[in-house]
Amino acid sequence: MSVGGIDAQRITSMLAQLRAAAQKPEGVGAAPVLPAASAASPTSQVSFSDALKASLDQVNNMQLQAEKMGKDFAMGNDDVSLSDVMINGQKANIAFQATVQVRNKLVSAYQDMMNMQV
Repeated sequence: MSVGGIDAQRITSMLAQLRAAAQKPEGVGAAPVLPAASAASPTSQVSFSDALKASLDQVNNMQLQAEKMGKDFAMGNDDVSLSDVMINGQKANIAFQATVQVRNKLVSAYQDMMNMQV
């Protein structure tokens, strides 16, 4: 059965890829959140600002990569499949939503600290 140019086999394949990606541990295939220097020596401390900047850079890179893949697919590049574009777009979206939630928690914690009586 073909639905608008995509047959049931391709849909099943795309669903299988999504399930496989969901089953991977979070660190597999992703860039490390901590800077490389701190990953080498476990006793050294990483500042909060460095960890936050590394996380924001990682989210930004995911969004840029998803945007580039979308443009490549729209331009007709045969090396980029629709399923890859959709998966990378969803990964970037989820990472951005998580970043917004972290920001909201940080703002809330800051406001709570500012309202404390000393």
